[in-house]
Amino acid sequence: MISANRVLVSLFFSFTPSLSSSHLRFNSLSSSHAPPTPFRMASLASSSSTPSSSEPPSLTTPPPPPSAIHDGAPSPSSAIDFLSICHRLKTTKRTGWVRKEVEDSESIADHMYRMGLMALIAADIPGVDRNKCVKMAIVHDIAEAIVGDITPSDGIPKAEKSRREQEALDHMCKVLGGGSRAKEIADLWMEYESNSSQEAKFVKDLDKVEMILQALEYEDEQGKDLNEFFQSTSGKFQTDIGKAWASEIVSRRRKNN
Repeated sequence: MISANRVLVSLFFSFTPSLSSSHLRFNSLSSSHAPPTPFRMASLASSSSTPSSSEPPSLTTPPPPPSAIHDGAPSPSSAIDFLSICHRLKTTKRTGWVRKEVEDSESIADHMYRMGLMALIAADIPGVDRNKCVKMAIVHDIAEAIVGDITPSDGIPKAEKSRREQEALDHMCKVLGGGSRAKEIADLWMEYESNSSQEAKFVKDLDKVEMILQALEYEDEQGKDLNEFFQSTSGKFQTDIGKAWASEIVSRRRKNN
């Protein structure tokens, strides 16, 4: 009996590893062929869509299509070309002061800049867009970057002056690359020239106010007689603010004299 029991025990232990190994292999094969659970499906989908660590996702934003650049901001090349033309506004002196031999006289850009500040600080006017006035002030003489500061004393007919300035503006807008920015500049310039809105009327007043304020400053600083500039604007202001500011300047001039 003892010998028989030993044989049975020996047979049991000799077959156990084999059975265990077959069982594990069966479980492994069964699990690989089992229908995926919802959780496993989500896991598989995630692993298939996630890039491998050896190929990280690109962080570079693709450039906008050419149409997007054209419809919005100009390209860097067009912007710099346009601004290089505008540089002449900083170096071209205003003709009226040059003729009166004013020393170190203001440039066209100087004049437009202070007009922009005037529009910025002025009291609100019902129905008038202040931001539009600021923009109009800094572009109203922009064509002079090419044609110069043409004044009545130059003897050039008004229609010819307008033609030259329009041609210059068209060229500058073309250099800018067209699109919404160029159109905005062209529209603001045309609106000012035609005096066709309340904003244009206000900015035209600022143009005259800035000129007589500058005339007063040159009279005080250099002892010049610049009365003709005051006479040329007298009675031509279209807005209450323009009239009030002009009156203040004239009043100070009287006190100085």
